[in-house]
Amino acid sequence: MRPKADCSFLDHDGVLAFAHRGGDRNAPENTVAAFDDAVGQGYRYLETDVHASKDGVVYAFHDDNLSRMVPDFEGDDVAISTLTASQIDKLKVAGNHHIPTMAELFERFPDAHFNIDAKDWPVVEPLGRLINQTRTHERVCIGAFSDKRIKAVLGMVGNVCHSVGPRGAARFMLGMKFRLPLRFRARCLQFPVREYGVPMVTPASVAYAHKRGLQVHVWTVNDESTMHELLDMGVDGLMTDDCALLKQVLQSRNLW
Repeated sequence: MRPKADCSFLDHDGVLAFAHRGGDRNAPENTVAAFDDAVGQGYRYLETDVHASKDGVVYAFHDDNLSRMVPDFEGDDVAISTLTASQIDKLKVAGNHHIPTMAELFERFPDAHFNIDAKDWPVVEPLGRLINQTRTHERVCIGAFSDKRIKAVLGMVGNVCHSVGPRGAARFMLGMKFRLPLRFRARCLQFPVREYGVPMVTPASVAYAHKRGLQVHVWTVNDESTMHELLDMGVDGLMTDDCALLKQVLQSRNLW
């Protein structure tokens, strides 16, 4: 049974449909055009990653460096965190798309919830300040591939919705194996289907998560049969690059 949401971010009647980086089928990932497209399709949960500029402005951008997404830096190992905001604002992604700030996204999509992955340490304090300044505490869920980074953000903004980090994930898997009645400060697990070949999302892990009061959100699922398989297990949310496909699947099951 799905656990009762005890924070506004997770208070949603159906399955949470997350547009992963805004989706990338109709526009480049993490661009305003991608988020516009997802919101236009009806998505209200948007996933993104954040880095900070050298002078502390928070940007929606996944990679540590610019080589994959910014043609002018193709093949160059230039970290986004080494540039100032004025320099980043002049860059173009995959043509004529600028790199958006989180402040811009918060303002442009006032009804959207943002699942935010704090990608490295320099973004922690700027992200915390931004959430406090924009008063978007109820609209965010914080994640990271570091339990310490998640804890550091929470230390600035209070106990907002957040997922488990790697240590929390290991603790969860151990607790499931030995059927331990563990308690978690986090509100949700955000797992891939498999990690290093080990299944992370199974009927047993979903059931154990629900008993422990945790929702289960799975990334990044772009295959229709896998979507159905996970929904049959009772997962609470799916993250996808293919927003139209996930919407179609959820509509077919009366879950949209």
